[in-house]
Amino acid sequence: MTLDDTPLWTGGCQCGAVRFRIRGALSEPSICHCRMCQKAFGSYFAPLVSVRSADLVWTRAEPKRFQSSNHVKRGFCAECGTPLTYETPDGPALALGAFDTPEALPPVIQFGTEAKLAYVDRLADLPARPTDQDPDPLLLTLVSYQHPDHDTEEWPPRDR
Repeated sequence: MTLDDTPLWTGGCQCGAVRFRIRGALSEPSICHCRMCQKAFGSYFAPLVSVRSADLVWTRAEPKRFQSSNHVKRGFCAECGTPLTYETPDGPALALGAFDTPEALPPVIQFGTEAKLAYVDRLADLPARPTDQDPDPLLLTLVSYQHPDHDTEEWPPRDR
């Protein structure tokens, strides 16, 4: 495999203050249901992928870190709070939703199922509608300040 054939991944936080680039193969996209991951992500589970076999470079700032246990540090954006990393002595995993192309990294395994919330398996059965069909009138005039799903030379834009 040549350097040109090596997978290249990019991503970052919601506000764009922290960005990353990864060159190389990622392993085992997963969902962790443990209570610590639920709290760290403020969600029902944490979607993560191991980057320990790849070359991770922080291209715009670095995450702030919180030592969540004796073995794990959690990285997040100090500006907007986006959860970004799960770091162990074996290497880091990154939040799947922080990638510019999360659809390319579907989870293949679930961990921490002892704390899995019973209704998670039924989420796909709930009624669903696209954002533009939401009855909330605020969404009609919504202007996103979220960083786009690609690298930018500067952020935020000067004209905001």
